[in-house]
Amino acid sequence: MSKPIAPSIEYIDDRGYLYWQTNFRIDLDDIGEIIENFFRKEIIMRKFTILLLVLLIISSVQVKAAPEYAKWGKVAVEETEKRYRADIIDYKHIGRTNLTAQKSEEKFKLWIRSKEGNEFGVYVTILFDPSTEMIQSIKFSESN
Repeated sequence: MSKPIAPSIEYIDDRGYLYWQTNFRIDLDDIGEIIENFFRKEIIMRKFTILLLVLLIISSVQVKAAPEYAKWGKVAVEETEKRYRADIIDYKHIGRTNLTAQKSEEKFKLWIRSKEGNEFGVYVTILFDPSTEMIQSIKFSESN
């Protein structure tokens, strides 16, 4: 490897900083090892950079699956719009109840505004077969 020779002080400036020159003696046999170490470190840095980029991409991509009730929420909104011919302001999923192996119901509360400007809530209950996802009935109940 290269062997440093003692540094020689060049000068001291008016602020008291020392400036010196260091002379290195490099044997020709050491040049191959120096170059090999340089490229080894460069390859490690490239791998590290690629790893960081991959982790950054993976952490920034968030795939969110639609909740199970999303399909039934869409049905509730569409059927309420048809029935009341009104604007839907908001909706909330209340929950699912499994009644039997062939019957489940999803409940939603929708807040709607009629064409006259009246606002009121509508509870929508969708009864369906969970194995076939066939709708058996849809019930509406108004609230204040």
